[in-house]
Amino acid sequence: MTTPRKPEIRAFFDEPTNTVSYLVWDAANREGAVIDPVLDFDHRSGKVSVTSADAILKFADDTGVKIVWVLETHAHADHLSGAPYIKMKTGAKVGIGEHIRDVQRIFRPVFNATDVSGEGSEFDHLFKDGERFTIGTLSGEVIYTPGHTPACVSYKIEDAVFVGDTMFMPDYGTARADFPGGDARSLYRSIQRILALPPETRLFMCHDYKAPGRDEYAWETTVGEERARNVHVREGISEDEFVSMREARDAKLAAPLLLLPSIQVNIRAGKFPPGESNGVHYLKIPVKLAS
Repeated sequence: MTTPRKPEIRAFFDEPTNTVSYLVWDAANREGAVIDPVLDFDHRSGKVSVTSADAILKFADDTGVKIVWVLETHAHADHLSGAPYIKMKTGAKVGIGEHIRDVQRIFRPVFNATDVSGEGSEFDHLFKDGERFTIGTLSGEVIYTPGHTPACVSYKIEDAVFVGDTMFMPDYGTARADFPGGDARSLYRSIQRILALPPETRLFMCHDYKAPGRDEYAWETTVGEERARNVHVREGISEDEFVSMREARDAKLAAPLLLLPSIQVNIRAGKFPPGESNGVHYLKIPVKLAS
């Protein structure tokens, strides 16, 4: 069996959304991929900027990396995607898991988003579970990891796995599973797929919030560390125990600050809804009567 290589990896942390984006590249031929890029969005004013994406692009340019992929782990509910901007600047293809179709079909009626295909055609490539891809000479594999959303995937690139929101650092636990289409039992089983990898496998988180008692942000750990210390799924915690904990915990969580704008943009592969007759793009807020 071939020993996995260590790709070059640079993390970019966006503190307003606690999101970690990554540039992953092949040192041999300088091809790279961006994973989960952020578009800066001020929900109070509606203004957007590309400061976070530009930081990735500048580093890639300074390092001589050609970006050939933008890889989304899922349709994020806490930040807007910078994928279209990076695609425009580099020509990279935007990929996501094939079950984005399910997420589009869930949310299309919520926002009356009649322009959304429901077939995932807004993205350049829809990955299947187990599908392989390359970044230069690096070997990548897609692991379907639903639960947080029905469309979540993790990207295994040589010895590194980018887990999206499936799990967090060992002292923080796991992601919520109460969004439409989410499921705590599916989340547990997805996490077990990741934890079945060799213990030295490096894991890279999409978020960090500083667990109580920890002063610094952190986003890299290993399968072995998660097996031994993850406060929600360490060895000995059963599926039923996890589901009971996760559902009780989720029932007390508030909606993410950027939930409504993020979903509308991210199911469109990071694009805003079509402009109206005045040329302005609008995001919708469905109004519900309090029960």
